[in-house]
Amino acid sequence: MASTPLQDRQTMVAIEAKVGLLRRPATYPDAPGRVDVVETHMSWVFLTDRYAYKMKKPVRYDFLDFSTLALRRRDCEEEVRLNRRLAPDVYLGTVPLTRDASGNLHLGGEGEVVEWLVKMRRLPAERMLDHMIRQRSVQEADVRELALLLARFYRGCPPVELSAEQYRAGFTNALQLTLRELSVPDYALPRRLVGQLHAAQAHFLSREAGLFDARVEAGKIVEGHGDLRPEHICLTPEPVIIDCLEFNRRLRIVDPVDELAFLAMECERLDAPRVGDWLFQTYVQVTHDQPAARLVYFYKMFRACLRARFAIAHVRELEKQDWPKWQHSAAEYLRLAEDYRARLAEP
Repeated sequence: MASTPLQDRQTMVAIEAKVGLLRRPATYPDAPGRVDVVETHMSWVFLTDRYAYKMKKPVRYDFLDFSTLALRRRDCEEEVRLNRRLAPDVYLGTVPLTRDASGNLHLGGEGEVVEWLVKMRRLPAERMLDHMIRQRSVQEADVRELALLLARFYRGCPPVELSAEQYRAGFTNALQLTLRELSVPDYALPRRLVGQLHAAQAHFLSREAGLFDARVEAGKIVEGHGDLRPEHICLTPEPVIIDCLEFNRRLRIVDPVDELAFLAMECERLDAPRVGDWLFQTYVQVTHDQPAARLVYFYKMFRACLRARFAIAHVRELEKQDWPKWQHSAAEYLRLAEDYRARLAEP
């Protein structure tokens, strides 16, 4: 999953110059009082009083390619298009970063385009689901509105054409990769537990193949969100969901029950299991799609192990003294996965 820094003619304009420009309040037409910056592996997000501007990094991973300006522009456009499905008023469009004849950079303008950004309306931080869970302020009515939004969304998604064998193979391949990544000795994760979790999932996938095949045959596999986590959900009167996985369609091909199980798992990690209960209750009431409980536990265990893998992957680009945070996070997900394994084994 290691990234590769890449250069093309457009990226000759130093990244530092772009980031420096976007850090300055005077750059923005709404004249914000300050600009806060959030950096991830794949992007920078610049937060003004009213808006958020996202700039992709010129990196390449196994699962995405932002190596050229053209690819970054295409991804920005896809991010806007796809996220308008669940946050129609949040994603305002794409904005160019330009260079004038004197070599000065501007947000917008008529010069040479040297970068593209996604412009979004800022959401109220106090209404984000992860924040509300930590504040213990989540209400059942809010979660039911969220579940209604998701149920309508999934019902409106056409089924993705794939075979039952292809669907199960996706899990098999992911399980092998997760086992390999989590078993790296240097990461000092509990290897016996990692092996047990892998074995339990592989056994369930083989023993209960019919459960997965039935989801495919019923047309339940759709192009969903792909990253349905509490930090991407805002419980305003009309809930909105942001930050779908726009850069890789394969990662958005999911069973809605899998996505809901993912969100429920993340809420349980934050000590809010009732959120998942309310989600599933409403989803079932609206869609009449009632999955087997053991399938939901499998999805939760699979997602917890996947999140452990993503967490530990951070250490590859860090000095060893910075590893404990991500080792702790990965171990936390593995403990949660073990709880699901125990429930799956119950008669």
